[in-house]
Formats: sequence, C-alpha cells, structure tokens
Amino acid sequence: MTKEEKLNEIKTLSKDLSETPNFYLADIAGLDSKSTLDLRRACFKSNIRISVVKNTLLKKAMEDSGKEFGDLKTTLKGNTSVMFSEKGNIPAKLIKDFRKKFDKPILKGAFVEESIYIGDDKINVLADLKSKDEIIGEIMTLLVSPINNVLLSLKSGSNKISGIIKKLSEKQ
Repeated sequence: MTKEEKLNEIKTLSKDLSETPNFYLADIAGLDSKSTLDLRRACFKSNIRISVVKNTLLKKAMEDSGKEFGDLKTTLKGNTSVMFSEKGNIPAKLIKDFRKKFDKPILKGAFVEESIYIGDDKINVLADLKSKDEIIGEIMTLLVSPINNVLLSLKSGSNKISGIIKKLSEKQ
C-alpha cells in the first residue's frame, strides 16, 4: 500500500467515523471464505457496512475524526473489522445470530450513540439496547396514554348522560 493510498484510507475512515453514530470493532480471523461471505451477506441485508482495516490506519483515523473514543483504541490488536450501522443494536444482534453457527466474530469494542463498550462480554447488553427512536416512541406512548384514558372516560360518560336524558324525555 503506497503512502497516498494509506492517506486516502485514513481520510475515508475518518469521515466514516465522524458521520456514522455507531460502529463495532470485531475479530473475524479464522472464518473460512464461505463463512466470511455469509457474514458479509448478512451485514448487507441488515444495512451494516463491514470492512477489514489496518489497526494503525484506524488509530490515525480515530485521531483525525474529531470524536473521543477513549479506551477503544486499546482494542486495536490483531485482525480488526469495522461494522458501521445507523442503528446501535443491529450489529450486536447480527453477531449473536451468526455465532449460533460459528464461534466468530468476536466483539472487541463498540461505539454506540457516544457510548463506548469494550469486550465481548458486552454483546448481550448491546443487543438489548433500544434505539433512540424506540425510546422516544415509548415515551410518547406513556405521555399519550393518560390523555387517551381521560378522553375515553369523558366519551363514555357523555353517552351515559345523553342516554339518561333521552330515557327521561321518552317517559314524559
């Protein structure tokens, strides 16, 4: 790889890191070509962009991106693949699902909505995370629920009152 190619790769990675709110670092070393192809297909279907990167280039891209990645840089050893996603929990769910057949990928770390997760033991936590949209939806449901109950009570009460008035008018 020439110096110019390396600089272009750093620039591309830096742009991806600064524009994408979520990414996972995983180790897929040891997967055969068929398994790797299956993983890539699963990523494509889930709207996840995956690429194998050189650790030194990724470190430089992290420094150039303008974001703070904390201890995530310490996980950059050995084989590293980066999984970029718009939703924070989708890559974790994909990794868990893929591990039902294979023992890889191994999660090194993740950057999800400005939070840093390090280690493969965090895969279940990441898979259970709710997206920002899901949380907003739940809050909206909780806020609307009491209003709906009041409206239903008022509607049912008006039917009772109008029914009573109608019965009374019919008797006379």
